[in-house]
Amino acid sequence: MTSKGPGGSQRLPDPPELPGSQWYDAEAGPLVRPYAMTGGRTEPGPNGAHFDLIALVAVADSAPDSSEECLLGPEHRALLALCRSETQSVAELSADADLPVGVVRVLLGDLLEAGYVRVSRPVPPAQLPDERILREVINGLRAL
Repeated sequence: MTSKGPGGSQRLPDPPELPGSQWYDAEAGPLVRPYAMTGGRTEPGPNGAHFDLIALVAVADSAPDSSEECLLGPEHRALLALCRSETQSVAELSADADLPVGVVRVLLGDLLEAGYVRVSRPVPPAQLPDERILREVINGLRAL
């Protein structure tokens, strides 16, 4: 759209806004890219730890004292704070911290390696009984 400038001359149209060039307000959420939070890493530490979505994470009994936490990034501290309140799964931590699961896995690898957290697998579901036993139970119920 052209308009008249001072002295009646025509002004050039305003350049179109490029996608992503507008300013964001507080409701836009975090603007830090996930790779910036993990330093570009996609794997959780050199020890090759693997974190299932249902793996349970808790603060380690022998965790370094809180004075050393100032050396951690804000995302690391947020995960530790969530784990202090209660043992949580990787999926819950991701949701509560509002971080992608991949980022949470990398950050948990850092915390595990530094001794801040411990990770345990939930108790596996019981083995299904043998089909023969199930049939005997059904036959017994029918006989009643």
